[in-house]
Amino acid sequence: MMSKGVSGIDFRECVSLPRQRIRDDLLNWMPIDSMTRNLVLPAAIIFDMDGVLVDSNPFHLRKWIDFFQAHGIPFDEQELPKIVLGPPNDVTFRRYLGEDLTCEQLAEFGEELEANFRREIGPYVRAFPGVRRFIEECHTQGIAMAVASAAIAKNLNFLISALGLPAYFREVLAVDEISHPKPNPEIYLKTADKLGVNPAACAVFEDSFVGIAAAKRAGMKCVAIASTFSAEDLRRETHADLIVPSFEAVSLQTLRHLFNSAGASRGTRVPS
Repeated sequence: MMSKGVSGIDFRECVSLPRQRIRDDLLNWMPIDSMTRNLVLPAAIIFDMDGVLVDSNPFHLRKWIDFFQAHGIPFDEQELPKIVLGPPNDVTFRRYLGEDLTCEQLAEFGEELEANFRREIGPYVRAFPGVRRFIEECHTQGIAMAVASAAIAKNLNFLISALGLPAYFREVLAVDEISHPKPNPEIYLKTADKLGVNPAACAVFEDSFVGIAAAKRAGMKCVAIASTFSAEDLRRETHADLIVPSFEAVSLQTLRHLFNSAGASRGTRVPS
């Protein structure tokens, strides 16, 4: 009886080899087309909005600068991105204006802030390069997609509509629908529940430290987009499974390898 297969692996030795070694030998032998076809895709993909699907963060920074200047509030412009990009508005308002703000004051300040954001970004809403191609690719494969963002619903719906993407997303969750903002995993766990999928079968695309932390705490794979923070900062400060410069570096094959146990390790960087 032959003990070696066409791969050249001696199967009599397999009983004494570590399981990972056997698996790696087989993967190395398999033709690439066969290998990538059989790797697992995520059951669902969840996108953050700002800094992930759309280049809106410069407008978010601008709205805060205008707000602080209008109200005579001192701030450090160099540190501002790390403070205001990611957390919900209420956290930033309380940080700068005190913990004793009333719900009415928070609502009033919030409407002023976000009305200015929608007015300023309106003519300039554009998806990042590669976003539409990747979303259409996932849609063709029947992968469920959703958006889960720290943005208020009014902003989120405005941006999705302006991008012409409403038909692609099965669920859209805004900060209005949760009790605990990122880095708490609530928004991602709630999104997975609405999609009817196991959190471990989800891939999240994020750009912020708190968003990546929320995705990982939810037990999901997380791809960090180096649009808001540098790849070096993301690697140092987060537990992202994969760091990419943009959606132009992402494909379904990328996700297949991410969900394969021999795929990317924490903080793996895809070259630009």
